[in-house]
Amino acid sequence: MREGRRLPLPISADRDRWATVLPERTVLGVVHNITAATRLLDLLSVFEGDPRVQVVFSCTGSSALDSGVTEFFTAHGMAFVAWEEARDSEAFDLAIATSRGGDLHLLRTPLIGTPHGAGYNKKLAKKPETGNRKPETGNRKPETGNRKPETGNRKPETGAFGLTAEWLLHDGKLVPSAVVLSHSEQLDRLAESCPQAVPAAVVAGDPVIDQLRACLPFRERYRRALGITPGQQLVVVSSTWGPASTLGSTQHSDILRRALAELPHDEFRVLAAIHPNAWHGAQHSWQLHQWLAPLLDSGLLLPPPESETWKAALCAADFLIGDHGSVTLYGHALGIPCILAAFDTRTVAEGSPMHRLGEQLPRLRHGIPLGPQLAAAARNQTAPWGPDDPVTSRPGEAAALLRSLFYTWLKLPEPDEPALSRPVPVPPTLPVHRVLPHAPARYVTVDVDQPGRRVTLHRYPAAHQRTQRAHLDGAHLAADVDDPDQRLPRTADVLLVPRDRSARHKTYGSRFPHHGLLAYEEEEHSCRAVPPNSQPLQARWVRRPGWADFGVAASAVFALLPGAADGEARRLHVHGGEGLEAGLLEVRRA
Repeated sequence: MREGRRLPLPISADRDRWATVLPERTVLGVVHNITAATRLLDLLSVFEGDPRVQVVFSCTGSSALDSGVTEFFTAHGMAFVAWEEARDSEAFDLAIATSRGGDLHLLRTPLIGTPHGAGYNKKLAKKPETGNRKPETGNRKPETGNRKPETGNRKPETGAFGLTAEWLLHDGKLVPSAVVLSHSEQLDRLAESCPQAVPAAVVAGDPVIDQLRACLPFRERYRRALGITPGQQLVVVSSTWGPASTLGSTQHSDILRRALAELPHDEFRVLAAIHPNAWHGAQHSWQLHQWLAPLLDSGLLLPPPESETWKAALCAADFLIGDHGSVTLYGHALGIPCILAAFDTRTVAEGSPMHRLGEQLPRLRHGIPLGPQLAAAARNQTAPWGPDDPVTSRPGEAAALLRSLFYTWLKLPEPDEPALSRPVPVPPTLPVHRVLPHAPARYVTVDVDQPGRRVTLHRYPAAHQRTQRAHLDGAHLAADVDDPDQRLPRTADVLLVPRDRSARHKTYGSRFPHHGLLAYEEEEHSCRAVPPNSQPLQARWVRRPGWADFGVAASAVFALLPGAADGEARRLHVHGGEGLEAGLLEVRRA
């Protein structure tokens, strides 16, 4: 640090002169990237409500994926200082880190090291550094300290990141004062890979799985906040970062499209939980939104990476399609039926819970309809509760154990109130998806019973269909007359005219002479249905289910042609998928 430089106020000698609340202890929150930052906030929740403890944050600058950290600090109103100043300061009573990179050995305060995911499951990539690597530029300092420079002769690391001597020792000395483990099985792995660290190990459970399990009773509240209507099922597609992830996998990178294309729109919602490193690495937020824009148009839910919406989504989920990321392990531990879209065995530590999960879960199969694969996962998967819990060996105790550990090192008595898991916040707004000004084109399959009194419809977004179309057998196409892609109304069987445009399209049918039905929206999602060369029909909802719009009424009428035009009034029981409320539709001549 340069002599004479003024220190930031949180660690300056005259801090107390300018402070409103005078804390008794100051904790340094060590951050490597946004992933580490969000995990650190889970741990720091044990200090909530205690004005004796202040937390100041700093970023080590050792991660290639630390883009957005400063903005994260600012957006959350977190006091932060430069790493050089934090590292050299004696103002801190304790440091807590959720990763191992950077020159942590230079900190002048006791350090507690914790996992930054669901335990210790990953290992370092085996690919050695080459001479073609470009030199570091800008203000980032090269990573030093715990991690030794890689060379072409370096032996591949086989242990889990965070449990090996490479990441825990510097010059033969243990860097952290305490190593937090989430499961007792990690003690054996730690003893094998870094025996010097075993005396410092503390099995303290996993605060996130405790939080998730404590919030399962509020499942319906989260589902409402995510826009999941009664009878719908939520499919969470999770992706860690890197080219071997769900999002990056060559074979299954289109799983988000497949989920939207193959699962009936009214019966399923799809949410993408994407690792923060994917948002802040070589690609950034704008780019991911750009790539996923067509899927957002079809209702894909995409929560921001720094939020806790992914936790609410797991509490609300009916299915999970994942990879070797922590979200998959958490989801499986909650008993959610899971399928693996990708799994990079090269980066998963042998003998870890993630390794065992990769051997147990079914793989996503290309060319097999997605719906039956999810149904099979639901039939065959059991929840790993009790002694087989893969995430924690101290279920429900993490908050109490972590608080006890932190306050012991701070030399402060714990607060009188019991340490409890903080509830997962209800998402304040629906995760990002785009609302279109026109009715999206959909393929509709309709089953009609013989008397013509009951119809069952399944609707699929037309924009995302590819060669796998078994789910569209016998389907008709319903499209908005003003769809920007005019190929759709030109080939549609049912033309949809929303109510706000009905007056402008009295002669619209003549522009598309090959349609089978022209449907004008009317009050309460009913419609006036006009078959070519036939009498107009009135389709009015006697009892409309929440999932049905005027397009459903139009498709039901189209399925009954030509019999519906015979002049006889009839009432139809309109069904969607299993679990959706049925509706009653009356059809008569207009």
